[in-house]
Amino acid sequence: MPATIDFYLARVAQCDKEAQETNLANVKERCLRSKAAWQIMSDRALLVQIDRKRQALDKMRKKDDHLD
Repeated sequence: MPATIDFYLARVAQCDKEAQETNLANVKERCLRSKAAWQIMSDRALLVQIDRKRQALDKMRKKDDHLD
């Protein structure tokens, strides 16, 4: 997993931890919103990584087809 995705997931975990540790409703709400935002960024980065790998694989297959 790229460092970026690891970073995003670390932020997700940190926000979750902070949300669980607080007794203040507004702080908990802020932490949970932040957690959701970091999770979205992680999900998007993962989708980009998957798409890049799929494109590279398709490119290799096309190259192999031309060799046959």
